[in-house]
Amino acid sequence: MGVLGAGAKASLWGSTLLFGCTLLTGGVQAAQSGSPANADGGQPNPSLHGNAVEPHTTAPFATAPAAMHIAGKRSTTRSYNISCVPYARQVSGIMVTGNAWQWWNNATGVYARGDRPEPGSVLNFRPNGRMHLGHVAVVAQVVNPREVIVDHANWPSGEGYGAVSRHVAVVDVSAANNWSAVRVELARSGTFGSVYPTYGFIYKRPDTGLFVANVARPAPQPDINPVPSDLRPVAERPWRMIEEVAESPDAPARRIGGGTKPHATMRLQPAG
Repeated sequence: MGVLGAGAKASLWGSTLLFGCTLLTGGVQAAQSGSPANADGGQPNPSLHGNAVEPHTTAPFATAPAAMHIAGKRSTTRSYNISCVPYARQVSGIMVTGNAWQWWNNATGVYARGDRPEPGSVLNFRPNGRMHLGHVAVVAQVVNPREVIVDHANWPSGEGYGAVSRHVAVVDVSAANNWSAVRVELARSGTFGSVYPTYGFIYKRPDTGLFVANVARPAPQPDINPVPSDLRPVAERPWRMIEEVAESPDAPARRIGGGTKPHATMRLQPAG
C-alpha cells in the first residue's frame, strides 16, 4: 500500500470504527454515483424469491470432505486503521455504496450475486446482535465447498479495531451448503468462533438478473470445535431435541376394567 499523505492519514484515523463496518464518505463513494439507492428505505432484505437462478458453469466440487487449510498462514497488520467497507472496495474493486449490511441490496442491478464462493468475490455478512452494521470480507481462495480463505479488516473478534487480517479461514455451516451461515477462524489458528448469518457473495461482474446458485449436492459439515454461540435469528437455528423422562406418579393409574397401568418412561425422539 502506498504512503498516505498527512491529510489522508488524518481522515482515516479520525473515522469512527464501530463493531462491524462504518460508512466512509469521500473519493471512493464519489466514484459510485451510478449505484442504485436502496429500494426499501435502507432495510436489509435477504429474500431472493422471484429471482431466476443461474447455475454456476464450472465443474462441481467433490462431495468428500477436504482437509482444512494449513495452519500458520494467518497474518495481521495493525497499521492500516481502516474499516471493512473501504478495505473490501480497495482489494476487490467492487464499488458498492452504503454500510456493509446495505451492500446486498445496493448491489442489485450493478453486480451479480449468488451463494457459490469465487476468488475475488465479497462475502456479505448480515447484521446481528453483535455486529449491527454487518461485515464484508474478500475471498482470496476457495479451498473446498465448505471453506474459503478471506482477507478483511476490522473484524470485531479479530486483532483489534482497524486491523487488516489476511489468510483467515471461513467455513460454511449451513445445512444446505448455501453459505447462509458461517464461522470465522479466530486468532488461534484452527479454532472457529460463533455462527454468523450471511447474505451470500457479490461478484465483480455485471448483474444479469440471475442468481448464481450452487447446484451441487451439499458437502459434509466441517469437523471443527463446538459452537460458542449462534447469532442467526432464532427461526434459522437448527432444532435441538431435548430428551425428557416422565416422573412416576405418586399412585398407580387405574385402568378401565380393573388392574393398574404400568409406569411408562417416555422419551422425545427426533422427527424422521
